[in-house]
Amino acid sequence: MRCMVLASDYDNTLAEEGRVSDATWEAVDRLRASGRHMVLVTGRELDDLLTLCDRVDRFSLIVAENGGVIYSPATRERTLLAPPPPPEFVEAMKASGVRHLGVSQTLVATVKPYDEQAHAAIRDLGLDLHVVYNGDAVMVLAPGVSKASGLLAALEKMALSPRNAVGVGDAQNDHALLDACEISAAVGNAIDALKAHADIVLDRECGAGVTELIEAILEDDLASASEHLTRRHLVLGERVKAEDDKSDQSGDTETLAPQDTVALIAGQSGGGKSTLITGLMERLSESGYQFCALDPEGDFDSLEDALPIGDAETAPKADDVTRLIHQPSQSVVVNLMRVSFAERPTYCATVLAHMQKTRALTGRPHWMIFDEAHHFFPASINAADETLPDQLAPALFATVHPNQLSARLLDRVTVFIGAGPGAQETLQEFAQAAGIDEPAGLPDAIETGEALVWRRDREGHWGTPIVVRIEPAKTQRRRHVRKYAEGMLIPERSFYFRGPDDKLNLRAHNLVLFLEIAEGVDEDTWLFHLRRGDYSTWFRDVIGDATLADEAREIAADEALSAADSFEGIRKAVEQRYTQPENPVLPNILAPGANNGSGTSSA
Repeated sequence: MRCMVLASDYDNTLAEEGRVSDATWEAVDRLRASGRHMVLVTGRELDDLLTLCDRVDRFSLIVAENGGVIYSPATRERTLLAPPPPPEFVEAMKASGVRHLGVSQTLVATVKPYDEQAHAAIRDLGLDLHVVYNGDAVMVLAPGVSKASGLLAALEKMALSPRNAVGVGDAQNDHALLDACEISAAVGNAIDALKAHADIVLDRECGAGVTELIEAILEDDLASASEHLTRRHLVLGERVKAEDDKSDQSGDTETLAPQDTVALIAGQSGGGKSTLITGLMERLSESGYQFCALDPEGDFDSLEDALPIGDAETAPKADDVTRLIHQPSQSVVVNLMRVSFAERPTYCATVLAHMQKTRALTGRPHWMIFDEAHHFFPASINAADETLPDQLAPALFATVHPNQLSARLLDRVTVFIGAGPGAQETLQEFAQAAGIDEPAGLPDAIETGEALVWRRDREGHWGTPIVVRIEPAKTQRRRHVRKYAEGMLIPERSFYFRGPDDKLNLRAHNLVLFLEIAEGVDEDTWLFHLRRGDYSTWFRDVIGDATLADEAREIAADEALSAADSFEGIRKAVEQRYTQPENPVLPNILAPGANNGSGTSSA
């Protein structure tokens, strides 16, 4: 579920003339029975509210006094979020003749026109207080305290995220509440300024309006109402105008909607998939969304706002993943370099089952990301494939070859994103594997930094592909020295020594093994790959080391060098940049299931 919490104002929203109708309480009970939470967020003083409202047990938590205090109906515990009003301010208000004056644990309440006395007292005493209006009601409290700050504190107590909250209100002091929530609503009797600010304007007033909102949440998790709400969409990039494009959509921002996106990002090695995914993860973090990314190669360890678990030496524990995603603000990158290829589908199945359970209880992780998805969901029968739920969105899957993915996964894709040069061929491969008619009129070329985007509508029809200039990532992807020296690169990114007659199939899945195997192969095999430029290509496209690639190319160009001398030159170049362990562990490079050499990294 996306909408896990309904955060509602009390007066003139949930209640009318201070009371909540039986029909509205019945709607609240239906909301709670669905597994969702009701949180009350009110400007009323807590003791006043507890006297007035006889069914506070319906609320998971109550945020009272405009964000100054949290109350738990289950435990009757109060948590103060603001300091008490300064005594000198209270005395000044009394001395100025204010007749309607309420003093609570965290705020001073009065009504218009006594706000003039409040402003005068704050000015004359030199106090740091702020005045909040709710219709004719006036509240004075510490700066930084609002319905938004109170709701965020309440959600933190509940281990829930504001990205799973719906806020509803009617007056001036509800602006902050609505801003804090993923989706905002205004009841029919709300002030015009709040209606203009809200995502949804309800037809009915007060409690009847809240009931209307609850019915919409229960019907489809607000999916229908969210179709045209784009402020929470994930930015992909800017549309590039084709020469024959007569529409006015050139330059429009292309986004991914959280309610229905199952995206497949595909492209050749070095075509920009990882950079594209890095940018998407950055923007998810900036917007407060939690993601869990399964990362077979350790490509995303450098993201600042995501916690990496696992590395080239230690396999991540599935329980650790589950524990971390229970923290609403913590995104996780699961480095699977130490998990064998054969074990990855089963590992993915375990983690996916945990994520789906957590999603049902909390709505998180908001996005699931699977890099090199064919390792988890290969075309053959596998454990992870069997755990794929019908409701998978939002999720991102990345691969080099779409035809290596399971049909069950391909059937769930709602948007195809072909990254960089060769995107047309990758789209055609996807269409063929998924059993979809290939679109006509594909663009002649897709440049680096661009993507070919092909969408499916709700009726299952695929539209016309468009070219999008990808929003660049801010994170500079670093070469993972240890990963390339000692780690376990996936088969299609490993180097294969095959020789001129294709008699060998020796796989080097890191640089240490590359040097070990190279030292043992015959001269013809070594020179065959050297003269073809296979070493420099692998160093550049897979290892990502342009300097090393250039040195290898210069060595290859010197035909006077013997096989032994050219190997020695490349060995020194590699060891200058990478730390070679004293006792590298050699895996079974000829194990069954080794890659057949497809892909740009095979030689």
